[in-house]
Amino acid sequence: MTIPINGFSKLTKEEKISWLADNYFSDIETGIATIKSYWNTDSKLQQLHDEFIENTITNFYLPLGIAPNFLINNRLYSIPMAIEESSVVAAASNAAKFWLSRGGFHAEVISTTKIGQVHFIFKGDNDKLKAFFKVTKSKLIQEASELTRNMEKRGGGILDISLRDKTADMEGYYQLHCSFETLDAMGANFINSCLEQFATTLKKEALSYANFSESEQRIEVIMSILSNYVPECLVKVGVECPVESLFSDPKQSEAFAERFVTAVNIAAIEPYRAVTHNKGIMNGIDAVVVATGNDFRAVEAGVHAYAARNGNYASLSHASLENGVFKFWMELPLALGTVGGLTKLHPLVKLNLDMLGNPTAKDLMMIVATAGLAQNFAALRSLTTTGIQEGHMKMHLGNILSELKATSQERDLVEVHFKNNTISHSAVVDFVNELRKN
Repeated sequence: MTIPINGFSKLTKEEKISWLADNYFSDIETGIATIKSYWNTDSKLQQLHDEFIENTITNFYLPLGIAPNFLINNRLYSIPMAIEESSVVAAASNAAKFWLSRGGFHAEVISTTKIGQVHFIFKGDNDKLKAFFKVTKSKLIQEASELTRNMEKRGGGILDISLRDKTADMEGYYQLHCSFETLDAMGANFINSCLEQFATTLKKEALSYANFSESEQRIEVIMSILSNYVPECLVKVGVECPVESLFSDPKQSEAFAERFVTAVNIAAIEPYRAVTHNKGIMNGIDAVVVATGNDFRAVEAGVHAYAARNGNYASLSHASLENGVFKFWMELPLALGTVGGLTKLHPLVKLNLDMLGNPTAKDLMMIVATAGLAQNFAALRSLTTTGIQEGHMKMHLGNILSELKATSQERDLVEVHFKNNTISHSAVVDFVNELRKN
């Protein structure tokens, strides 16, 4: 029976692996060999990866693919995408090529404000608290000046601090709702450091505020933390063209445009569809976010909250067909950075950013949003024409054959057979088994 371990983090990497193997691996020799097979042969590079997180035992690789031919604001990009899901890179590439000859993608950053909050409990007179905040606001900003000096030199810093009364939701609950501009940095450490200083100043100033009673002076700060909901850090991206330019056949173009717009409208009103619709958008977004060393979990959380901002979860993208013009666009929040974090540490992240022309945070917002819209277009194009499975299963075929350990000869025969036959996991397994019988 396995028992808990004390001091696991203090063990060497070899000791950690040995303990795991002895207690959790069904095949110790194979388990250890698998772990070590993913170590980098460059010891310095491996040490760098070991230091990214705690208790590292090995590396977990994702494929890094390239989606070329993205024309964004009249500039051509090849976009790096780190993802394991079949057909995502192919779909993005196909959408990029489709729109390349139709004017490309047009993107703009609407705003770049990020949010942080100091959550605190005050059980006293509301009007007194408002008066206290009014005289203390400048002190909050002043006492954070050591933290903000460098950011301010670059044009960023604290934008505003407001007091929010949340007592209708919870007794005694208030917030300092704070907005920031962090320029090319994602800014989490900067924002959190500022918020913690605000909290310190808030408590200190309350203790000496003459108009507070003794109990009112004891403001209880619960936590100080940035928000990953950034509805004022927005980017918009879209495509448009005359309907007749969609395909060579005018009837086909009109029918496609109508079905496409209807499909988007369904996602706007049906949450079950909207979740999958938006997941497809995030296939493209997450892949570029990961490839550029940004926090895809924060992006996911913020984007999905934005999709539900009006009380119902709905499609992030929109489409219209008016006066013979087809339009497809999307507006969403993206808090990204191109300096700090992994951007200067991870060799592939640095290479990917270099490939993108070393973009600013605003540039990266537009690139990432474009990848999401392209992915959405490709998925909806398949769904409203041939169906999603035809293209997806063709891409998935290689994974099935790898799972079956197919030989090169078997692969050739399978690919010939399924050119004109429906691909499914069971059909491929059956066909390979027949080949092996014969």
